[in-house]
Amino acid sequence: MTAGHNARLRNARKEFDNNSTPVQRWSFFAAISLGLLMIGLDNSILFTALPTLTEELHAGDTQQLWIINAYPLVLAGLLLGTGTLGDKIGHRRMFTTGLVIFGVASLAAAFSPTPAFLIAARALLGLGAAVMMPATLALIRLTFTNEQERNTAIGIWGSVAVVGAAAGPVVGGALLEVWWWGSVFLINVPVVVIALIATALLAPPNMANPIKHWDLVSSIFALVTLTGLTLTIKELANPNRSWILIAVAFVAFIIGGHLFVQRQNKLDEPLLTFEVFRNRLFAGGVIAASGAMFIMAGLEMITAQKLQLADDFSPFHAGLVVAAAAVAALPMSALGGANLHRIGFLPLISGGFLLATIGTGLAMWSTHADSVPLLITGLLFLGAGAGSIMSVSSIAIIGSVPMHRSGMAAGVEEVSYEFGTLLSVAFVGSLTPALYLTNLPAELKHMGIVALHGGLGHAQASTAYASAYGTTVGFMAVFAFILTIVTVWCFRDNPKSGGNGGAH
Repeated sequence: MTAGHNARLRNARKEFDNNSTPVQRWSFFAAISLGLLMIGLDNSILFTALPTLTEELHAGDTQQLWIINAYPLVLAGLLLGTGTLGDKIGHRRMFTTGLVIFGVASLAAAFSPTPAFLIAARALLGLGAAVMMPATLALIRLTFTNEQERNTAIGIWGSVAVVGAAAGPVVGGALLEVWWWGSVFLINVPVVVIALIATALLAPPNMANPIKHWDLVSSIFALVTLTGLTLTIKELANPNRSWILIAVAFVAFIIGGHLFVQRQNKLDEPLLTFEVFRNRLFAGGVIAASGAMFIMAGLEMITAQKLQLADDFSPFHAGLVVAAAAVAALPMSALGGANLHRIGFLPLISGGFLLATIGTGLAMWSTHADSVPLLITGLLFLGAGAGSIMSVSSIAIIGSVPMHRSGMAAGVEEVSYEFGTLLSVAFVGSLTPALYLTNLPAELKHMGIVALHGGLGHAQASTAYASAYGTTVGFMAVFAFILTIVTVWCFRDNPKSGGNGGAH
């Protein structure tokens, strides 16, 4: 039965390879990119919308963080499981299922009556994204058999992810200029419809492998582990921290991680085989992807918040400034994947982190110089660096494992990006307010963030927030430089392909 089923899978793929045209392949790739664009947008679209949304829904500080974090937390926690589930039921089916869930959740989020309802809707959005996202990369590998064509597609795929995350603040700001806060979610619905129609007309046949085992329990353990880690980081950065909550969260992180590892060792087909991390190319790709998103997402979020809260920018104008990162990321990401075979991983990834170091350094300097042009220059450097890194980190991860592990590799690749975003929002989103409260004059401390909303203390509060912003960005600049050194070691022999080339 196994041999016969594998033969049918090979024949289905061979038939698609022989009959598909470049127009069909790239048109289907456009549909995949639409789904990925939505996932990226929803990671960052609230960066500019959050102040308005908070005011209208009367969300507290903790609710604000969970409105932001519920989405990437569920997404990152479930990605490993959904990646391998795609191997079992077929990645095309996973993609369309994820689109439907995402569309329904977007409608629920757009019309949320309370913060708690919105947090639940954001979690459902995370579920839809987790179902859809690994399928996008796995489908690219199944659709493009030529390595150079596939690398170009993955490079563009990476640029779509970067642009989605970078464009979120400006899209959110533009929508708030003309509509209510729910529009930042409602915009997903027509995109879902277009992607569903395109997939039905253009996608390769669904290639399921029903004999492949899938383990729900492992996904639950992974979600518990990430939730515990996120809560631990958030609460440690909270000036009014609860040591009981920290202890409970940390114990959940340790126990969840231990149970996950133990279960993988007992499964014939684990969600994650840890020996893949012995491959320096695979490990380097994971470090690069998560590190790039940590820096990119964190700087975007606190910059959008700082421009609105401390510098009195409108959501739209704050989004335009932050969008400078997307302007630089798009060409660098597309060019990186297309030219990897000439340039190699080392200059693209380590050089990208060096550009990110310069960019975050300039952003920190812009606070002291009170210069928006300097900030924009820093964002351009950051975007160029992040685009260069993400154009090929996915290739390092996907290309360094054999074909039968493509679903697992896609899940790890997506977890890397989302884990970087999740940790960044948890760390930066908690550290900056804590530093702000430390910098506030004693007579304003009781007001907290409210002091930024106007009144006699606004100028002092703005100065305190700008100082907190500069310190946080300084930490990120140091982190970017450390990653430059680490990735130099990972890619020291400068390989120019993923190794397996997708042929195994």
